[in-house]
Amino acid sequence: MPFPLYLLALAVFAMGTSEFMLAGLLPGLAADLGVPVGTAGGLTSAFAVGMAVGAPLMAVLVRDRPGRGSLLGFVLTFAAAHAVGAVTASFPLLLATRVVAALANAGFLAVALTTAAALVPADRKGRALAVLLSGTTVATVAGVPGGAVLGAAFGWRAAFWAVTLLCLPAAVGIAKGLSPQAGSADRTLSAAPALRAELAELRSPRLLRAMLLAALVNAATFGAFTFLAPVVTGPAGLGELWVPVALVLFGAGSFAGVTVAGRLADRRPGPVLAVGGPLLLAGWPALAVLAGAPGALLPLVFLLGALSFAVGGTLITRVLYEAAGAPALAGACATAALNLGATAGPLLAAASLGTAAGRLGPFYAGGLLVAAALLVAAVRPRLG
Repeated sequence: MPFPLYLLALAVFAMGTSEFMLAGLLPGLAADLGVPVGTAGGLTSAFAVGMAVGAPLMAVLVRDRPGRGSLLGFVLTFAAAHAVGAVTASFPLLLATRVVAALANAGFLAVALTTAAALVPADRKGRALAVLLSGTTVATVAGVPGGAVLGAAFGWRAAFWAVTLLCLPAAVGIAKGLSPQAGSADRTLSAAPALRAELAELRSPRLLRAMLLAALVNAATFGAFTFLAPVVTGPAGLGELWVPVALVLFGAGSFAGVTVAGRLADRRPGPVLAVGGPLLLAGWPALAVLAGAPGALLPLVFLLGALSFAVGGTLITRVLYEAAGAPALAGACATAALNLGATAGPLLAAASLGTAAGRLGPFYAGGLLVAAALLVAAVRPRLG
């Protein structure tokens, strides 16, 4: 894989750390800024909504600009938003910085996905995507627990400064490691399809179906992941120190899953989806049933992390393939699908907490979301 892909993955790591780290920082942040924890939780929702809305918007705004300049601008904007957030004493201003950071993150990921696909031969998009998404999975393994440790030791502002600093080597690497026309390797800017033609491509039933499948599977993933900690300390009967262990296991599994699936997503997506989908359908309810047995819970957390990102990553790759006729907006489609799932999943999982299943509700909700994806997939012949 080309070295610039790893530079993009470094930036994705910094952004992924920021997206997920608030889960461990909200109590201290809320106390410092004098707002209820529930109000502080709006920072997470604002970021997710900004990501979902920002992906197509940012992709359209920068579609006629060289990829390197756009990527660099997004990384620096993201860093600046976190620097402002780290020094503010105003919750409304902090909320505004999260929206700005989300827009920058969405724009970066949309362009980075398109750039990653353009840096490799047409039949290796899946492997390139696996390298890029490894930044997110490593964030769940190292970045999020690291942010929690920094927050506990030095306050939530230290975690924001750490994200700011992480962006700087990524920015330097992008400026030095990417060619000025990175992301346009397979097309000159003058030969790019007209915006109207690209938008017409986005109405393709196959593309919309791939996006829906990706959103459903990722909704199951992020919904269950968001509410994993209360299960570890509740039904599993483990202490709070086991929460980061469970999160790291899920992150390690996700890294393994996206890495292995990345080698199959280009040429053999069918088997990944045909095997991984039913296993996920059984796995999420199994995690709920076995939540009271730590010896089963923790290995299942690793396995479901692997399956979730193997299937989800493969579906995101299919979105890129199906959007090949809209090269400037393909990454935005993939980003939107991913973040629609990341937005809807936790909301549905939270609603399930009020059912008879209680804290195990998000796992059953994950199973239902995967079941919905399998039903959608069965409507027409399987992908691949």
